Amino acid sequence: MKPGMVPPPPGEESQTVILPPGWQSYLSPQGRRYYVNTTTNETTWERPSSSPGIPASPGPHRSSLPPTVNGYHASGTPAHPPETAHMSVRKSTVDSQNLGSSSPGKKQSKESTITINCVTFPHPDTMPEQQLLKPTEWSYCDYFWADKKDSQGNGNVAGFELLLQKQLKGKQMQKEMSEFIRERIKIEEEYAKNLAKLSQNSLAAQEEGSLGEAWAQVKKSLADEAEVHLKFSAKLHSEVEKPLMNFRENFKKDLKKCDHHIADLRKQLASRYASVEKARKALTERQRDLEMKTQQLEIKLSNKTEEDIKKARRKSTQAGDDLMRCVDLYNQAQSKWFEEMVTTTLELERLEVERVEMIRQHLCQYTQLRHETDMFNQSTVEPVDQLLRKVDPAKDRELWVREHKTGNIRPVDMEI
Repeated sequence: MKPGMVPPPPGEESQTVILPPGWQSYLSPQGRRYYVNTTTNETTWERPSSSPGIPASPGPHRSSLPPTVNGYHASGTPAHPPETAHMSVRKSTVDSQNLGSSSPGKKQSKESTITINCVTFPHPDTMPEQQLLKPTEWSYCDYFWADKKDSQGNGNVAGFELLLQKQLKGKQMQKEMSEFIRERIKIEEEYAKNLAKLSQNSLAAQEEGSLGEAWAQVKKSLADEAEVHLKFSAKLHSEVEKPLMNFRENFKKDLKKCDHHIADLRKQLASRYASVEKARKALTERQRDLEMKTQQLEIKLSNKTEEDIKKARRKSTQAGDDLMRCVDLYNQAQSKWFEEMVTTTLELERLEVERVEMIRQHLCQYTQLRHETDMFNQSTVEPVDQLLRKVDPAKDRELWVREHKTGNIRPVDMEI
């Protein structure tokens, strides 16, 4: 007996049904009976006919599946009972025994998944509970698997595209912050220039005595204050404006690479999905042809020979194998896209935290320089300090994700 085969219970079908020569009856691990031709290695869910001269019907499709490796089937293995697909973090278990079956179980299996824009998700009515990849936080990697209608409602925007747009917006905001500091520097430089000019004014220079000495000191203090503001503007340039402008200088170029990479994976996924649909259509046509020829032979309306039936059966079997291969390739493409999505979104999340923290640090440096420059105006920057202490990238991300999330249901393998 082949590995994994379960013989029928004693006294069941073996005593009441006579199978054609070479055929044996077994039970699958799911408890469903199937039949194996030990000579041809053909497998069918339907009981082979024992009528003389009529070849045993293999059903719409040979239902044997090669063994699974990491959730995918390897081709070219001998027929054996259907196996349960491998379950990973993102996949639900697939009952592959329904391949080519016309039983009610096929309809139920088909309805357990739904494909949207070439991505396969669990069906909402049968969806098993999925554990978030990062359940303790609102992470990018858990909430952007589905696509979203664009603002005009004319098309779909991928969840990953929303994350890229947020990153690019953050880059632009950082640039504008740098420009804002530059304007602040210009004001400081202009103020220092006017103070220095006013300190050289000759008004009341003729004042004599001790009052004249005090007046001269007033004008000198303006020159000292002008020097303080010049130093402040220089430090703003080197310690705040320049770092903000130069931070992640090649960021946009790196994002474009990520965008192209993920987009290429989605295109590959769409191509593999088209192949699955084409193979599914071909299998249906081959099954219909086999059924028609078998019926013609049974009611003797055609001179089709047994060889014609075998040829049609081989084509049906080959079409089924092609469908399995296409589904495997699709699942591999979706798995690759899934892995790259997780890796890349986590990297974008890390970069966003890095950007926010970097800006926070340099704005803190700005306020520190401001305190050092003019302690009298400390009250004007105290609200800024208070808000900077409240900067929280995780909370910002939660609020943003809540508003822009496209779906937290992760893809699963397509079922055949």
